Amino acid sequence: METKRVLVVGGTGYLGQHVLLSLSRIKDSAPYDLAFTYYSNSNLLEPLLDAIPHSHAFHVDLTTGDGFQSIASKFGQPHAVVNCAALSVPRVCEKDPDAAMSINVPCSLVNWLSSFEERDTLLIHLSTDQVYEGVKSFYKEEDETVPVNVYGKSKVGAEQFISKTWPNYAILRSSIIFGPQTISPVQKSLPIQWIDGVLSKKEQVEFFHDEFRCPVYVKDVVTIILSLINKWIIEGKQMKLLLNVGGPDRVSRVQMAETVAHVRGYNTSLIKQVSASSVYRGVSSPADISMDISKLIQTLNISPTSFRDGVILTLDLA
Repeated sequence: METKRVLVVGGTGYLGQHVLLSLSRIKDSAPYDLAFTYYSNSNLLEPLLDAIPHSHAFHVDLTTGDGFQSIASKFGQPHAVVNCAALSVPRVCEKDPDAAMSINVPCSLVNWLSSFEERDTLLIHLSTDQVYEGVKSFYKEEDETVPVNVYGKSKVGAEQFISKTWPNYAILRSSIIFGPQTISPVQKSLPIQWIDGVLSKKEQVEFFHDEFRCPVYVKDVVTIILSLINKWIIEGKQMKLLLNVGGPDRVSRVQMAETVAHVRGYNTSLIKQVSASSVYRGVSSPADISMDISKLIQTLNISPTSFRDGVILTLDLA
């Protein structure tokens, strides 16, 4: 059987590293041939390549597509692509809308995939819960997308572009992804580790009580991605799939902090409840973008980890 090739775009990022590591640990009769792209995080390469020695790293500029042809010649057409790359900080997107659109809408990636004779690569694209307006609870996939900031608008643009131009895709609208640090530690602040760090100082900290999400444990996201790749490779049926990818719990920032405090034994009086409107963040933020994940559960027969259990696993308290 031909070894299947999987390309992770944005492989040095948080989710990208977790995906690569899980793919590398598959030890069945036909393990995957792995490649990944990076752009600015070249300092993260060495530990990642040491951990996954048979993977191939390629420098790619998503705004221009420079670097994709090198993948074609040295790695070949991938059977599946997982696109984790994004300009994902809403405040940064707000300041530079052109950069947000050029990076988050994967024109160069899809154009490259279209250059192959067989247009059948499965494209798994990470979107966001911030495509929703945030005026109700438990959004479904068929609900209207009304993003309130540039980041959300760029992700809606990506979804529309992929669905119109590529025949085989799965778009995953992810909530906040949390979990353990990566092999090659990423520079961005990780949500549970940050909460744990500030509460451990035993000083009062402000948290929003009126913004709600469905945070999802990173290894559940990886399981979803691997399940989709496996489904495509085994069944060989092209898909046009849109899924909400969140955890089973709708929580505010206050509730997230309280959960960390409870499992760590911190005093919950350190958690000061404030309204999101009391803090200027330089960007509009939707109030309630909790998601209905029943389609995810029914489609892939996956039951995501509860927020409390995910926190315990993240802090290695199990």
